[in-house]
Amino acid sequence: MSPATDNDPPTGPGTPSELPGPVAFQLVLLRRMADHHPGMVEDALRELDVSRAEMREANRRWQARMHAPRAGGVQPYRALLGAPQTAATRRIGDLTCEALTWPVPLWPDLRFEVLTAARGTVWNAWLVRAPGAPSPELRTTADLAPWSCTVDEVARAFAPARPMEGSAPTRWRLACTAADPDGAPRPIVTEFTWGLYQRRVD
Repeated sequence: MSPATDNDPPTGPGTPSELPGPVAFQLVLLRRMADHHPGMVEDALRELDVSRAEMREANRRWQARMHAPRAGGVQPYRALLGAPQTAATRRIGDLTCEALTWPVPLWPDLRFEVLTAARGTVWNAWLVRAPGAPSPELRTTADLAPWSCTVDEVARAFAPARPMEGSAPTRWRLACTAADPDGAPRPIVTEFTWGLYQRRVD
């Protein structure tokens, strides 16, 4: 089973041109994760009852929306996801943000969070743990399973963590030190897509 690529054939005439906004947005998330875990993405597509072609089309439409002349801020997210489930003011250093969150049915213990700064500029957009949902126990490198934890959870578990440039847009990397199952510490580099853990790249 090969990872999806942006050079995949275009959608065929039988492919539905419209999907419910939240479903389409989940396909956008999955499209980037398919580069690392195509099998897990295939399982998710079956759960959503959609095809790879629909995933590619949803991503194509999202990219077109994000690059439209008047696109900007949180509007593309609101257009697909509707009104946020929560909205709160958050202080991060010297920056005051508005944190907007939406549920993500594929990952019921997570929320999609968009942080907006002055004039609605999007400062960050990624998956975070839902309030009240239990975080995974991350004690050794053996606990790092794909799609099991978020950037923030890994940074806290293996502090201090150093952010690194990601390999592509919507990807983040953290350099940190974690214990092997035998207890020996070792430097590792973890990679995330849309804030969700994908793999180690050390």
